[in-house]
Amino acid sequence: MSSITVAKVLNNNVIIAEHPQYAEVVVIGKGIGFNRKVRDHINLSSVEKMFILRSREEQEQYKQLVPQVDERLIEVVQEIVLHIMHSSRQPLNEHIHIALTDHISFAIRRHEQDIAIHNPFLYETKEIYPEEYSMAEYAVDRINEAMGVTLPADEVGFVALHIVSAISNRHISEVKEHSQLIGDLVNLVENILEYHIPRESLDYSRLVTHLRFVLERLRRGEAVLETSSLDGLMKREYPEMYSLSWKLTKVIEQRMRIPVYPAEVSYLTIHLQRLAQKKEDEADMRQSTDGQ
Repeated sequence: MSSITVAKVLNNNVIIAEHPQYAEVVVIGKGIGFNRKVRDHINLSSVEKMFILRSREEQEQYKQLVPQVDERLIEVVQEIVLHIMHSSRQPLNEHIHIALTDHISFAIRRHEQDIAIHNPFLYETKEIYPEEYSMAEYAVDRINEAMGVTLPADEVGFVALHIVSAISNRHISEVKEHSQLIGDLVNLVENILEYHIPRESLDYSRLVTHLRFVLERLRRGEAVLETSSLDGLMKREYPEMYSLSWKLTKVIEQRMRIPVYPAEVSYLTIHLQRLAQKKEDEADMRQSTDGQ
């Protein structure tokens, strides 16, 4: 049976080992280094309970990180990564071990120094990535319990983006850009309509979900079926919302540097008109109430 050979023990949960296929690797696993000595052999049959960093770059970054963080954090992050793997049923980019450990370590340090960082895209992240957000809630709860801290809800949003990055194999900066772009688009809609969309409302959920699908289609290069009859109808019946829809698509094009299919404008107009109608209905209701 294949095995790895211990080359160096970094702590109870991290070792450097010789792998029969990948040469030197960093191995992360609960208790993997406990009572281990150089040249000890560990069967690869236990690989389900440990992670092997194969990338040389990831290995070097993790080696530098390990001495700087609490060993309990390394253990709980491994538990969280296992939870994410089982929940998502997808392979994860191994950079999550570094990114999540480093982020949480810094978040705990900020918490101890009473430095609060507001997450302006918390609601957008929750709407765009509900499954990953749920995993992040679990992660922050486990960190709070294991490390004896009380990280704020804002951290759930930040952790969720790291999870999205690992599952989708996209860089965290791209994931953040999408959340920020959607947040900016929603703000633009609210400013032009002069109407605040309640963050827990179905209207908000619908708009954010639609914008998310627009960005995902653009990222994957998917075309949207042209509907000239619908386009003409939207332009004729809802000129103001049609114009706003064009403004939004131009912002998307500038930020993503990808052309937006004209058909997207028509579909987006439908969502915007629903919001405009909601604003009008609420105004009528207020006038009716005031007139009584």
